[in-house]
Amino acid sequence: MLLSDEFDEQGSKLPFDRTLIFPYAFRHAYAQRHADAGVPVDVLKELMDHRSIVTTMSYYQVPLKRQREAITTIRKHTTDRSGRPAPFTSTTGYEAQSVAVPFGNCREPSNVKACAIRFQCAGCGFYHPDPSYLPAIEEHVNDLRADRETAKAMDADDFVVRNLADQITAFTNVADTMRDRLGNLPQDEREEIEEASAVPRKVRATRDHKLLPLTVIRKETLDAC
Repeated sequence: MLLSDEFDEQGSKLPFDRTLIFPYAFRHAYAQRHADAGVPVDVLKELMDHRSIVTTMSYYQVPLKRQREAITTIRKHTTDRSGRPAPFTSTTGYEAQSVAVPFGNCREPSNVKACAIRFQCAGCGFYHPDPSYLPAIEEHVNDLRADRETAKAMDADDFVVRNLADQITAFTNVADTMRDRLGNLPQDEREEIEEASAVPRKVRATRDHKLLPLTVIRKETLDAC
């Protein structure tokens, strides 16, 4: 039996009102789960087959109050580039001293537009990720592994392959250390952190919409039009 979150006089959960279940609810839940996971808004637009991206954007609206509540939770679980705990002492400190970069927070705002080491974040002392970046870090590790294999196939110089391998090791260490630390927390605390992490991922997904990738149209496609 499907139960609701409501209770009867004896404290038992009441049956879920099945009249609230309709096809659109599944579609909405599908879209919201992707938005909460930080799927870029242009990608979700295609998945949902929306005509206008404005429709898709509605799934990414996050009130400022909810953002600050999320930061209050995840700021305590920020780490340094080696995965060691480096929590922010306050929500204001998190907001003032960190600027979002692809795989974490950067404590040096001037690096964002002109990074001296080309965003090799895992090797930088200013790099301070938090649990909300775990999916992005793990995806980046997979991309780096693919790049390493491509470099080998191209007979690239050893320093190219070595650099990619070192980045893989560094980012993997950050992700594994963070996962292990979260895994040792009580379940209710882990759930709280994951729920809080979904909020900044949604915000970043909306922000990244302003920098959508260019679409390359091949000559054959134009000829076929």
